[in-house]
Amino acid sequence: MTRLWTIIGVGDVPASFKWYQSLFGHPETAPSHDYFGQLLDEDGTVLLCLHQWGAHEHPSLTRAGEASPGNGLLLFFRVDDYETVLERARALVSRLDEEPHRNPNTQTWEFSLRDPDGYYVTISALGATSRSWRPPRPGSAS
Repeated sequence: MTRLWTIIGVGDVPASFKWYQSLFGHPETAPSHDYFGQLLDEDGTVLLCLHQWGAHEHPSLTRAGEASPGNGLLLFFRVDDYETVLERARALVSRLDEEPHRNPNTQTWEFSLRDPDGYYVTISALGATSRSWRPPRPGSAS
């Protein structure tokens, strides 16, 4: 099996680690190091790696100011607990970049937000939720 480990440069690994744990409902733990952390699924699959800008001599992780965070990168997560992740996302940010909507290409519900370093994060429903979920009516709780 081949797996992709997505590694993003961040300004504060422990803070970003906590933010992503909150978004996905993972128990709060500390990253392995102040300069590197891996968010893991229940089965140990690496979901995302966070790397401190400039901590090592990786050519594409030297300085945040060299390009806009996430330029050319979209973090796209498929989740089976879409409604719960949406509630957590709304608690983490003051506004979503894209409100929940049905993607016409995938026919799944999704929304987007920015992480603490400015990366664009899209959350997409996986499974039955993608067909049955409907956005709440204005004025009702989500």
